Amino acid sequence: MSLRRDSPWLALTILTAISTVGFIDRIVMNVLAVPIKAEFRLSDTQVGLMTGFAFSVLNATLGIVVARYAERGRRLTLIAVGTLLWSLATGACGLVTSFVQLLLARVGVGVGEAVGLPAAQSVLADYFPPGRRASAMSVFLLAPPVGAFLGSAGGGWVAQEWGWHAAFYLASLPGLVLAALAWWFVAEPPRGRHDAEASAEVPSIGAVLGRLLKLRSARQLLIGSTLASMVGFGLNAFLVFVFVRKFAMPLAQAAFYSGLIGSLPGAIAVLAGGRIADALGAKNPAAYVYVPGVALLIGGPLYMLGITRDSIAALFALLFVAALFQYAYLGVTFGVFQNLLHSRMRATGYALLNVVYGLVGQGLGTVLVGAVSDRLAPRYGSAQGLVYALLLVSLIYLWAGAHYLLAGRHLRADLARVREGER
Repeated sequence: MSLRRDSPWLALTILTAISTVGFIDRIVMNVLAVPIKAEFRLSDTQVGLMTGFAFSVLNATLGIVVARYAERGRRLTLIAVGTLLWSLATGACGLVTSFVQLLLARVGVGVGEAVGLPAAQSVLADYFPPGRRASAMSVFLLAPPVGAFLGSAGGGWVAQEWGWHAAFYLASLPGLVLAALAWWFVAEPPRGRHDAEASAEVPSIGAVLGRLLKLRSARQLLIGSTLASMVGFGLNAFLVFVFVRKFAMPLAQAAFYSGLIGSLPGAIAVLAGGRIADALGAKNPAAYVYVPGVALLIGGPLYMLGITRDSIAALFALLFVAALFQYAYLGVTFGVFQNLLHSRMRATGYALLNVVYGLVGQGLGTVLVGAVSDRLAPRYGSAQGLVYALLLVSLIYLWAGAHYLLAGRHLRADLARVREGER
């Protein structure tokens, strides 16, 4: 007798947990980079490579190959196998004895996530109808803020008590359990059961890319979300260093503050953004991009004001409030993209987006902050140079928000074209 259940909320719960663990395994490096930098004598640019590019280089490109299979094959198999692979690779990070070995292990984590994650949003899109997808995706996108807190606070505490190697070992364990749960209990949903244009034909990669580039709202959304992700990855990768360098905090305390800023307000923002967009979008579809666009235009200046404060209380308070706006774009953005794609385009669409977010967002964002910090450090010192680097990079949030507002001019018409079955 099969234990697999065709349950939207079971699928959403387990897939959100898997994504959370994936983000823990990704974000824990941001905290462990502090003792690793000291042990291997790394520059901030090398820290950026370690926290971003090493993970994203194969994660982004391999994801497309995996996604093509996901459009035809059983997606839950990929999710379970990928979760197992990246969890083992995370454990391997604890065995390394050099910077090069660590880079290779991080590449392994990226490969595992490339196998396991591209199909998750496609599965959820088949479990939830269009009118509930932004809310469902917002729940799913709780994974980054929750994972940020667990990875930062938990990783920092374990590293301070038992060393950074032990933190990697511990981070690898939950994924092993969740891989088994996904394999045994989550049913593969019928493809496109909530979409009028559902068909058995799998569009080519060119067709998927063509839709993302042909629809004017999708183009603007892609540019805006890529810029926002680049800033977010860069700022998050180095926040713990601000607390350590500028305020001389112990690692565990700095990791807790960093994790809290990236988790609680982020979780509120992701959920609220999706709910507000679904509520306003019922009457005006443009709300699906106006809500995150306005949030980015508010969050950017708040972050710039906060990161320059010399008082830890003022800095923490302003960054906490800024995060309430910074992360509001996440769930809404992915919900809109799912609605703009054909039912058998979604895994490939996610993979293509992941290439952009991985290479430009995570890959470039972390290296950009690190390189600017290294450039400014000789003149302003390592602490203040990093603060100025974060300040300069956070200006890009304004650029990102402008593209969301531009997308609002075309979203209603583009959604109508998709509903009419235009490929």
